Amino acid sequence: MGFFAKIFRKRKQNENNADDWENVVYDRDRVDFGSETERTSYITNCLEQIGEATKELNLLAGEYSLITSYLTDMEEIEALPERDREELNGIAGKLLTMEQEGEKYRGKKNRMTDADYYRLREQEEEIQEGIGKLKECEGYGDKVKHDLKRLDMERHAYEFRRQELENILNNLRGMAVIFATAFLLCLAMLLILQFGFKMDTKLGYLLAGAAAAIAVTASWVKYTDGDRELGKIETDINRLIQLQNKVKIRYVNNRNLTDYLCMKYGTENAASLERMWKTYQREKEERREYAEAESKAEHYRRQLLLKLSKYRISSPERWLGQPAALVDRREMVEIRHDLILRRQALRKQMDYNSNVAETARGEIMDIAEKYPDIAPQVRKMVEDYKV
Repeated sequence: MGFFAKIFRKRKQNENNADDWENVVYDRDRVDFGSETERTSYITNCLEQIGEATKELNLLAGEYSLITSYLTDMEEIEALPERDREELNGIAGKLLTMEQEGEKYRGKKNRMTDADYYRLREQEEEIQEGIGKLKECEGYGDKVKHDLKRLDMERHAYEFRRQELENILNNLRGMAVIFATAFLLCLAMLLILQFGFKMDTKLGYLLAGAAAAIAVTASWVKYTDGDRELGKIETDINRLIQLQNKVKIRYVNNRNLTDYLCMKYGTENAASLERMWKTYQREKEERREYAEAESKAEHYRRQLLLKLSKYRISSPERWLGQPAALVDRREMVEIRHDLILRRQALRKQMDYNSNVAETARGEIMDIAEKYPDIAPQVRKMVEDYKV
């Protein structure tokens, strides 16, 4: 129990301290009114409190007056004849509907940016043609790339065969040298046998000559065929290179055109542009509906303002932002309740500042009464002080 009692006393003490913070305390026991500096400082402090409270009161009075006029307008609207109120509610209901339509549009996600929308609107007449051109370029580009790959594979095959033939021809040339060397060695041996050993070498000459003739003929035929095929392959490779160059020019030109069209329409490819075009068409229809709703809403705002101006409403334009309160009485009750609470809070602040100003004035008057010898100076300070 003692613990909770201590907590309770501490809480009460904190609450009392909070009250002390709000109360303005005047303590002149330590002020020497015979000293001009001290009394001037004390009285100036009182005047500053009056000035601060008066400024705050002026600010609060404006807001208080505004809320009071708002509440008075509510009472005036609530007191309207049934027929007039029905007409007023009808206009407010139409305005509310149009504003809700606008809110639906503004609340939608994944809408186009204004930059994309206005760019497509400028290109609206040519955008479908642009989609067709971009699709055609992309399709042609795929075909050209396929042709380039095919030509490249074919050229590589020819180059591989050319390398094979060059190896074969080099081998044949090497074999010809070997055959010639072997034939010369055979002739030398035959000559040695014929002249050195007195042997009959006629058959040897015939066999060596025949072997050499057969070898040379076979090598020559094979070399000639390989050289002829190599020439044809060289011609085919040159033809393929020229054809590749033509296709490359078409590929580069088509790619540049594709890049230009993508840059022109602000897209990456035809599929993306087509999606953007469909989005634009939906966006265009939604914006048209939104513009119609805004136009109708503005029409009903003017009608509502004109209707409210016929009654004793101090600020008809204030209700243009509160059509729901005119249509739904529960909304009106909530607004009235909120305004009453706000006015009570303002009244509390105004009473506090009025009390501060009155207390400060009373303090100054009391000083003038208790110290008549400085009363003229006090009155002059009061007159000279500008609130």
